[in-house]
This record gives sequence, structure tokens and C-alpha cells, in this order.
Amino acid sequence: MPAKPISLRARAIAALARREHSRTELARKLATHADSEAALTELLNELEAKNLLSSHRFVESRVRQRESKYGTARILAELQHHGVPAELVRQEAQRLRSSEFDRALHAWQRRFGQPPQTEKEKAQQLRFMLARGFTAETYFRIAAQSFSADHCQ
Repeated sequence: MPAKPISLRARAIAALARREHSRTELARKLATHADSEAALTELLNELEAKNLLSSHRFVESRVRQRESKYGTARILAELQHHGVPAELVRQEAQRLRSSEFDRALHAWQRRFGQPPQTEKEKAQQLRFMLARGFTAETYFRIAAQSFSADHCQ
């Protein structure tokens, strides 16, 4: 006996049960299984109306997963890539910028823990921080602070 095909709604609920998704991301995942664009849009609207699909929860979840390792720029780029509404991205940007230095310091300490001794090390540390989405200014503040703290002891 052939297996019963999984409904679009069941696929959506299963995806949301595993983790939070943005509307855009869920639409992409379900698009190949939908009979029509209208059916997919209707399902997504229904899921949002029942609060099973929430941009706010997606943003909270994604930021909580990423903020200990990544800088504001990288996190915001991810949110935009996932189709999060611009207003939510702006709100989160303000909150992330206020904690940028502390998060960058934590990431830097985990990876390096000591100020660069050579220009090569300085460039390596800077590239690491930039790749994580932190600003160069933030890295230079960390390097200056750690260098002066290292010489004061």
C-alpha cells in the first residue's frame, strides 16, 4: 500500500516544530510541495493568524543562537536574508549595537585571549573579528584595552 502523501500543512507544522522559521524561509521550503502560490500564501497567513509562525519569535531565536559568536553586521545580514521585516531588523540592530563591545570582547577572548605581538597577528585577529561581523573600530578598542591591561599588570 503506497504511503499517503504529506499535506502542505503537515509539512509546515513539522518544520515549525523543529525550530522557528521566517515567513520567507518557510515559503521557500514549502514552495516545491504547494499546488499553487495562492494555497501557500493562504497557509502562511493562517499560520501567522494562529501565531504558529512569528517573525518576532524567529528574530529572538536566531539572535539568541548567534549573538555570542557573531557581530551585529553578520546577524542583521542573516535576518535580512531570511526576509525579516525591516522594522524588526531596525529594532534588533539597536539592541545588538548596545552590546557589541561586550560580545566582541567575549569572542576575541575565546579565540585569542592576548593582544597581538606582531603585525601579522594583529591582521589575523582583525580578519577574524571582521569575518564574524564585528567592526574594525570594536576590534581596535579591544586590542588597545587588552594591550594596556597587559602592560599594567
